[in-house]
Amino acid sequence: MYAILHAAHLLASAGMDQTVCIWNVWSRDQKKARVLNCHHAAVKDVKWSPYGLFVLSCGYDCTSRLIDVEKGTETQVFNEDQVVGVVKFHPDNYNLFLSGGSKGHLKIWDIRAGKVVHQYVRNPDPILDAEFTVDAKRIISSSDTSKSNISENSIMVWDVSREIPLSNQVYGEAYTCPSISCHPSDPKFIAQSNGNYIAIFSTKPPFGLDKYRRYGGHSVSGFPIKCNFSLDGEKVISGSSDGYIYVYDSNTCKLIRKIKAYNEACIDVVFHPVMSNVVASCSWSGQVSVAVT
Repeated sequence: MYAILHAAHLLASAGMDQTVCIWNVWSRDQKKARVLNCHHAAVKDVKWSPYGLFVLSCGYDCTSRLIDVEKGTETQVFNEDQVVGVVKFHPDNYNLFLSGGSKGHLKIWDIRAGKVVHQYVRNPDPILDAEFTVDAKRIISSSDTSKSNISENSIMVWDVSREIPLSNQVYGEAYTCPSISCHPSDPKFIAQSNGNYIAIFSTKPPFGLDKYRRYGGHSVSGFPIKCNFSLDGEKVISGSSDGYIYVYDSNTCKLIRKIKAYNEACIDVVFHPVMSNVVASCSWSGQVSVAVT
């Protein structure tokens, strides 16, 4: 199970079993509210629509799919020539979404027209994650780059309207970054590094790395471990290969607490959109749980 996200009392999970599951977090009897069987291969990512009526999912069948949660049926299919690994709704225009895939192509789709309106291509390395900045003027992407150019292209910043890279030398360390997350209000973003720490960057030119602060203590160990900000930006949360959830103070980078979640890698963890002390997580083998921090 690769990614989870939840809205209000419902939680959505994407699984290698080709399904998207909708979970009722607070139900004691029937936790699994709906199973969506729309994909024909493993599902890599899922996101709730801003109003919670739909989920947008993507996967190994080279598609992104918009699914009506209540009806359990897909309303639109967006076909690509690459495995799609990440999808993100545009922060201001909910009729647009971003997709990134195995051939290194980033695309912005118009849901109403069902077609690509912007495309960003620099190299053929697979996209690991991608994120709009808060003002939606830039896209930050991370790639699974080859060893020869890993320090140049592992993180890239793109101009949304001009479709050009603004910088490909953001992160000079020889590590790939499986996760990107932008602060909800401050001009900074974080990247989960395979160097076993979370790096901090500016979203303003020249998009510099903060060389004096980082979030450390958890372990990545080659897993696609995710990291995220809380909605108020005061906390940073991360999974870890040791099965713990790590909660850091966003400003001081100090570890606030760690929570034992699994006996294997915890690969994704997100804050509840309303209750800031509640988090949802998933394990490498597909377990899903909710915890209080």
